[in-house]
Amino acid sequence: MNYLNQKKGFLGFDAYHKTKSKVVVVPFGLEKTVSYGSGTKNGPKEIIKASHQVELFDEELDKEPYDEIGIQTLKPFKIKSKLNDALNQLSEINEKILSEKKFPLVLGGEHSITPGSIKPFTKRHKELILLHFDAHADLRESYKGERFSHASAIKRCLDFNNLKVVSFGIRNLSKSEMDFYNKNKSRIEIFWAKDKKNWDLEKLNNLFQNKQVYITFDVDAFDASIMPATGTPEPGGLFWDEVLLIIKKVCQISNIVGADINELSPIKKFDSYNFLVAKLAYKIIAYSFEFKR
Repeated sequence: MNYLNQKKGFLGFDAYHKTKSKVVVVPFGLEKTVSYGSGTKNGPKEIIKASHQVELFDEELDKEPYDEIGIQTLKPFKIKSKLNDALNQLSEINEKILSEKKFPLVLGGEHSITPGSIKPFTKRHKELILLHFDAHADLRESYKGERFSHASAIKRCLDFNNLKVVSFGIRNLSKSEMDFYNKNKSRIEIFWAKDKKNWDLEKLNNLFQNKQVYITFDVDAFDASIMPATGTPEPGGLFWDEVLLIIKKVCQISNIVGADINELSPIKKFDSYNFLVAKLAYKIIAYSFEFKR
């Protein structure tokens, strides 16, 4: 696997840093099925660029997490042109990373990446919990004739029988998705955005305690006021502190095995949105290893 020089990779830290890496950042700007705004193919490049402005010291954890963890970034590579081939390509990359006992963090790209990204995890774990942040349920069987559409990402993940989903921030879905959810509550738990003032986060103990967990984060989970740089922004979403509270809690009680962040559509000259996603990526990495079980 070919890696960027550390100064050019995620966080852009000094090349002399010698910590053996535990994390591999995978830039995977797949964009095949977007249905409103476009530009997700540019997400990974802009997240990595913005990450060079993220302070390496984390005042909450009172350390520089990267220094203990070690992070490498894959060199950009050509993504296969056919959607199914691209998803298989990502599965093979993550399989290679896992075989080296490292933690993959995939930067998308559209949300259709997730079924490909998690495939090797479903083979390695008897049960896998998908911690899903999103404005949309992504439970359609297909969208515009494509079963692997970004609007069907979570439905395709549920094709793996040993996977369950816990979703946060959902506030836009179709009737068919609601019908599917109502019939499959044994495998899907939704914390609706409209109810966030009344969320009982103690339920996370039963859902995640000692489980193997993969995080998929669609940036439109954030409220549109702080994250308009996405193809399908939605009002009524989550805010920074709310998101970190959930991720930290889950990391404290479970084992995070991998993650992806997707659906950033960068807006020229509005780098603050790219920075927000870069900092989110660093916090996910930091929490995942701070509380590693």
